[in-house]
Amino acid sequence: MVLEFFRRGSESQLEQVEGKIGLMLGNARHSFDVASNALLAGADPAAVGGDVHSTDKRINATERDIRRDLVVHVSVHQAASDVPMVLAYMAVAKDVERIGDYAKNIYDLADQGINLSNAEDLDVLSSYRDRISLLIGETAQTFGDRATEEARSFLEEGDKLLDEFDTRITETLSSDQPSSHGVPRALYFRYLKRITAHLMNVLTALTMPVDRLSYFDEAKQDRDPLPE
Repeated sequence: MVLEFFRRGSESQLEQVEGKIGLMLGNARHSFDVASNALLAGADPAAVGGDVHSTDKRINATERDIRRDLVVHVSVHQAASDVPMVLAYMAVAKDVERIGDYAKNIYDLADQGINLSNAEDLDVLSSYRDRISLLIGETAQTFGDRATEEARSFLEEGDKLLDEFDTRITETLSSDQPSSHGVPRALYFRYLKRITAHLMNVLTALTMPVDRLSYFDEAKQDRDPLPE
């Protein structure tokens, strides 16, 4: 919805910004996959840490590039009608940057000595890893295609997934297992929940006006219902 504001003779600039957001999402997925494999697949944290951190630096650098591009665009065109687009892309870039940060958080669990590669619930943990990795890729595709209907479906699916993670976190924290068992899982599910919420925020740029952007990382009781 917001992106429809940006059409007037600036398509090449729009494509450049969207391409950079797609690049950020691709790097975020890579960082997430590498970090998750360090936690769940027995990859040596010392061997993959440089990859995770260098990828995060690329994500941050691309976000700065996007900010500069948008500032230059506004300075050159001086069009009030472009303000919603600028705000939308600023918000989207920040949400993708946060996904990179949560990938680092997952890596930090492995770097602190947590290894779940032989966990009894590895199939569950790995299935969520695969699901989130796929969602990052689908978000990039949906955003790049400006596929509004697919974005709406994603938001509905994502909201259910947020509830699912809340349930997993509650179950983990209330179990009789020792903290060495529960804490890593609670944190893992928490980070997956936050990544999902930020992916949902990215797609609000396709479905909502600028005043409704980026609020899926809020608790449900703190946000308005989805618009019809």
